[in-house]
Amino acid sequence: MRHGKSAYPPGIADHDRPLAPRGEREAGLAGDWIRRTQPPVDAVLCSTATRTRLTLDATGIEAPARYEESLYGTNAAGVLHEIARTDDGVHTLLVIGHEPGIPDAAVALDPSGATADRIAKRFPTSAIATLSVTGSWSRILSTRAALTNFHVPR
Repeated sequence: MRHGKSAYPPGIADHDRPLAPRGEREAGLAGDWIRRTQPPVDAVLCSTATRTRLTLDATGIEAPARYEESLYGTNAAGVLHEIARTDDGVHTLLVIGHEPGIPDAAVALDPSGATADRIAKRFPTSAIATLSVTGSWSRILSTRAALTNFHVPR
């Protein structure tokens, strides 16, 4: 999931930007969609940026969260490296981060098909790509996954 739409208050560093009202609303809609359509979230992997933390809060998803500075401003490999550190007892992982890392990681795991093409063209704020991963999280760097859905809550 990409963070919700952020605000741009003057004098606030990028890492510390909060969500805009639209971002809070759409992150809430994203949480509703996740609870309605996905298996229960066992764990969350979240960037340390203020807007990602507030996105998680707005989703209403209540699962243990691991906050990683490395998810801020990283690429697909950086996102996948952090996912690979997930305990195998986790069945459903929600990752909340930034562009380009989040959409690029989804496409890297399943680069073919219309969903990957759609994600590669545009991954708006609060958008969610769902993937089915088989095997151990630690092997995510050497395996593929299946893109099962792409949802933009509005």
